[in-house]
Amino acid sequence: MTGFKDIVKDYGGHRVIFGVILCLFGLLILPIGAVAQGRKPKAKQDPKVYLIHADILRYDIYGPTPDAQIVKGKVHFMHQGAQLWCDSAYFYQETNAVKAFGHVRFKQADMTLTCQWAHYDGQTQQMFARENVVMKRGKQTLYTDSLNYDRLYDYAYFFEGGRLIDGKDKLIADWGEYNTKTREAIFYYNVKMYSDNRLIKTDELHYDRERSRAHVVGPSTITQRNSIIHTTDAYFNTLTDNSELFARSTIEDENRTITGDSLYYDKKSGLARGYGNVIYVDKKNKNELHCGRMRYNEKTGRGWATVNALAKDYSRKDTLYVHADSMKIYTFHINTDSVYRKVHCFDHVKAFRVDVQAVCDSMVINTKDSCMTMYRDPIVWNGGRQLLGERIDVYMNDSTIRYAKVTNQALSVELLPDKKHYNQVSSKVMDATFDNGVARFSQAIGNVKSIYYPQEENDSSLMSLVYMETDTMKMYMSPQRKLERIWTPKNNGTWYPITQIPPDKYKLPEFAWFEELRPTDPADVMNWRGKGGDQILKVIKRHEAPLQKLDRQ
Repeated sequence: MTGFKDIVKDYGGHRVIFGVILCLFGLLILPIGAVAQGRKPKAKQDPKVYLIHADILRYDIYGPTPDAQIVKGKVHFMHQGAQLWCDSAYFYQETNAVKAFGHVRFKQADMTLTCQWAHYDGQTQQMFARENVVMKRGKQTLYTDSLNYDRLYDYAYFFEGGRLIDGKDKLIADWGEYNTKTREAIFYYNVKMYSDNRLIKTDELHYDRERSRAHVVGPSTITQRNSIIHTTDAYFNTLTDNSELFARSTIEDENRTITGDSLYYDKKSGLARGYGNVIYVDKKNKNELHCGRMRYNEKTGRGWATVNALAKDYSRKDTLYVHADSMKIYTFHINTDSVYRKVHCFDHVKAFRVDVQAVCDSMVINTKDSCMTMYRDPIVWNGGRQLLGERIDVYMNDSTIRYAKVTNQALSVELLPDKKHYNQVSSKVMDATFDNGVARFSQAIGNVKSIYYPQEENDSSLMSLVYMETDTMKMYMSPQRKLERIWTPKNNGTWYPITQIPPDKYKLPEFAWFEELRPTDPADVMNWRGKGGDQILKVIKRHEAPLQKLDRQ
């Protein structure tokens, strides 16, 4: 044996030779005994580290490592099913440990590890690998310069920077741990994860290879295509691109921002869900939505919001605030130049803007023609004017109301400057045209009844009361909201001097004034004040012709 001759030549003396013989005998006796008994030692039970092969073996009790065997050339060790190869090593048989140098390669089942030098402790089953460390298992590869591997618990730790490559996913961190059995990894400090078009930056990331699931903890930023996510607690599926965000997270892109206590996004279906004080901002269309729960599908443009739902439209000079118990959004011709939306608001609807306020039980907002349609006992206020009926359509233009139409049981009531008298008109249908938010022309059609007060031009004092009944009435107002003239066909009317008005003539039978229900400011839209049971407008159904039946007898 070449190694044995070298030892005799270099060191001579019976004591050294005897020590080598004892060493060789100690290395060989257990395998020989096992073979003699006709069975191999069980890897899981035998705690010994075995030297399988070496081109050269040296032993020097007077050298710097008197308790180690020095082995060189195609060195091969085995321990409990794991194998280690290297160029040279110190083998500490008494302590069951190995220090390996040069082209170190460690293999256990389907996991391999390579490095420049390493220390392996057979007692604790731990390996300390250093310099150009590469650990591979399946499609996963870990690169680092300092790695500790605990075979007993299947954990690998790196602490001087490392990279984990897993197919399309790439992870970089200053410190981390990796379970070779479950393929779960945890990374700390300056963590970056690249996955297709996604970049995650955080200080703590948990990665589950089996489920392709990443979990970030602490302040984190996720950049994906044109969107940025800010979160402190989130889960991402790198295979399906599904996201689960918690702890008040925000998703922001060029045109939209959504913030919520919990956010969920399914890329495949395009469905996004939010819970807990959700705020959705559409930068392009200049509106936003606040609610407690919401769902929105970016592919179909359909959504739903509830729990303190509040919509804000600030695309005009003054912001419009709309509240309802629930809201649904429908998008038509999505992703085209002809796109428009309809928003359905229902139950306890209230709206406020400086120039117009409204309450009703359901409302439809159509962005195509900038129309708000109100149903079920709607009321609209504009300045000192109140409109109510079975249905009200309000059309907006830029920052102001431009046209309004009331259908069935229409009633217009205007509080005069003296705060005591009211101009009133009731009819079947009524519409009004506005200029800069001021009503300039109104028209009433069908069973028209009116009360109005002509005023002095100089001091606006009231001169008289005029009661009129007709089929059609057209009224023209000044920019100062004063009645300039009235046009009607044939009519019946009565004129009363201001000092001789009978008490029962001040108001029409249909008169109603609901100032107490009027929203006073943006915050007041969240406070519902409904009508009393005797004040609710009863819908009058259209009379139908009686059915004609043939007598078959």
